[in-house]
Parts: sequence; C-alpha cells; structure tokens
Amino acid sequence: MCLIVFAWRPGHAQPLIVAANRDEFYARPTQPLAQWPHASHVHAGRDLEAGGTWLGVGANGRFAALTNIRDPHQPPSPRSRGELVAGFLCSEMSIDDYLADVVSRSREYAGFNLLVGNTNELWHFNARDSEAVMLAPGVYGLSNAGLDTPWPKVLKAKAALSELLDDPQPEALLAILGDSATAPLTELPDTGVGLATETLLSSVFIASPTYGTRASTALIVSADGTRVMVERSFGPYGGHLGEVEIRI
Repeated sequence: MCLIVFAWRPGHAQPLIVAANRDEFYARPTQPLAQWPHASHVHAGRDLEAGGTWLGVGANGRFAALTNIRDPHQPPSPRSRGELVAGFLCSEMSIDDYLADVVSRSREYAGFNLLVGNTNELWHFNARDSEAVMLAPGVYGLSNAGLDTPWPKVLKAKAALSELLDDPQPEALLAILGDSATAPLTELPDTGVGLATETLLSSVFIASPTYGTRASTALIVSADGTRVMVERSFGPYGGHLGEVEIRI
C-alpha cells in the first residue's frame, strides 16, 4: 500500500473514512478483496506470494492497513510486512497488546507504517519510531515516509478527501485515487530512487508496464459497526480488471 488518506472522527456517525491505493509489481500474484475462507470474519485482499494483506477489516470493528517506507538502502527482510495487517485482523489480542508485540519485533521487517484500530480508537506505528501513537481526530495522509509527510500526492489527496466529508460516497473516494497527474519536478521528494522513478511514483494513481496501482479501496465505517468497502483492481498501464463491493 503506497497511499492512504483517511478521516478519523470518533463519535461521528461515520467515524472512519479511508481512500487507499496499493502499489506493487503487476507480476506479484494477488487475490482481490474477499471474505477469507480460513478466517470468515476477515475481509481483505491477499498477497498470494507471502500470504499477508495491505488493508482490511475484521471482527469487532477491527481495521488495519500498511504502507512500506521507501528506502533503497535498507537491507531486505525475510519476513513480509503484510503479515502485520493480517495478524491484527485475525487476532483477538487487544490493540495495546498487539502493538507492543509489533514494536518489540519491528526490526524483523523492512521499514513500514502500520495503522490498527476499531470504532473507538486508531493507532499509527512507524517502524523507525520507538512507540505507537494513538491518533487524535483529524484528516491524515500516509505514503512511503512518515505520517503526514508533505509529499505532493499526500497533500493533494488529503485536500480532496476533506472536501467530501459532509457526504462521503465510495465513487467519490475512488475518484480521488484515480488521479494520474505527476508532481512538478520542483516538488518531488528525494528518496534515493532517481528522478525518473520519483516522477513516476509522485502521482496518486501509478501506471507503467511493470509497476503501478494494483488496487484502489474505499472504506466507509459507520458508528453502528456496519462497513462498506469497494475495491477496484488494475493491471499493467492501469488497465481496469474488476471491482468488488462488500457490505458487512
């Protein structure tokens, strides 16, 4: 997952609104959003290579999502970061206990940001920090750096989400995620991947022959616990592969 913008509004009729893009190599095998056969309370896509996921919901209002930290100099890790999302969604551990476990072994993974929560609280953990943080109400953006790092696509998507919060609808959230405009060269971050790659990755929606936005997900959580998730899947050059809608 390479871009997540979300509104966290505890006490509101719709406490959590999420719009998120998962960017990955098209060749990596993936299962679209579905109910998991071995854990029927979990609804998420699935990375068929390592078994984890990038975003999903579970029982008792559980929500989790993840982005990688972009750092070409970090050593590879044998463990998949997607298992951190799957672990929370499948677990019955409290948020505090789960995060304490993740913090204690975060060095076993390459850099990541993890969001976990339910209808009452939402937490963020960046693997380069020493502890997780409980988020205050607000509109947030998360890409491949720290929370609310002002990359152009983060700022753009956050602003677009803020304009929709009076009446959030899945179609409008997905429209935010479909913006393929790249950022001006003067606004690009320098993450060590070179100018051409920085430009490619600067758009909200990424499309190329080999790497790009694989899934766009809109999630609307209501205070009564009901959730609406819509996911669109994409292939090379941004070709549309399908759409799944789940209401639970």
